Amino acid sequence: MPGTERVARQMRSYEPEPSLERCIDAATAALLAQQRPDGHWVFELEADATISAEYVALQHFLGERDPPLEARLASYLRRLQGAHGGWPLVDGGPLNLSASVKAYFALKLVGDSPHAEHMRRARDAILAGGGAGMVNVFTRILLALHGVLSWSAVPIVPVELMLLPRWFPFHLSRVSYWTRTVLVPLLVLQALKPCARNPERVHLDERVPGSRPRAHRWARAAHQSCIPVALSAAIDVMLHWVEPLIPGRMRRRAIEQAVAFVTERLNGEDGLGAIFPAMANAVMMFEALGYPRDHDHFVIARKAVDKLLVAVGAEAYCQPFVSLVWDTGLACQAVPEIGGNTVLSA
Repeated sequence: MPGTERVARQMRSYEPEPSLERCIDAATAALLAQQRPDGHWVFELEADATISAEYVALQHFLGERDPPLEARLASYLRRLQGAHGGWPLVDGGPLNLSASVKAYFALKLVGDSPHAEHMRRARDAILAGGGAGMVNVFTRILLALHGVLSWSAVPIVPVELMLLPRWFPFHLSRVSYWTRTVLVPLLVLQALKPCARNPERVHLDERVPGSRPRAHRWARAAHQSCIPVALSAAIDVMLHWVEPLIPGRMRRRAIEQAVAFVTERLNGEDGLGAIFPAMANAVMMFEALGYPRDHDHFVIARKAVDKLLVAVGAEAYCQPFVSLVWDTGLACQAVPEIGGNTVLSA
């Protein structure tokens, strides 16, 4: 079409404004300056408040307090608190109950007074959202590990899952790698039900309406339909009834397989699954199993977690993972678009 050709010719003859060219040149120089000697790019990856809050909880689970680091993590968490009093999953987003409970609990672990203004606002927001008894499964497990919720309030996923044959409707091979690495050490934790060392004996009873064991185990989220939730709840009731009847020999064999799965995939200092939840679960699993702190598996799992910490000024936060592959791929996609011999040689 003639009109289309005319537009195309106009687009080809268009030259960017000098100011735009300067911006592109500055961005290009900045990107190339960040390239590592071996050719890759990697930048900081900041998540929501949950990862840093979970790092604080991990420290207290192990009984390894680091007050200077905790103070910097707490400063970061306080800054992320939303105007609604809780913590969102995205900047400026609505309150997320699970993230808010984790952040509140982390601040209480590091010593923030529940009577402080920011803590009072968080408490009111959490209770208005239903309290800690309405949080998601991963948050329930964290709270159960710290004695805040009863394990009876946590949906059960038996470690005997490790023994299921491949033809079974659910098998680990049917879920993503990240899911497997997060889930397997968590299966061991659910089987052993360890209790955090919690050196400061911090509790969270004021966030849980009613008695601890009566938290709603299967609270339906707004996006969930009734039938799947009811079916899952029925299966969970059955599993809670069956679990005490599982033979000890079968449980020990399942735990051994889970531990073997984790140790084969520790991945050096890059960590199990290269993602924080899996790494943290592995550390807690080794702790629950009684591994000495100087055991090779414990040491490397702990180093992988600490490698994710980022300190900036008076704050610190924990990355969910190191985004080397993503950052390098995106940079390699952008660089050819710029052109030029210097750029293309990168």
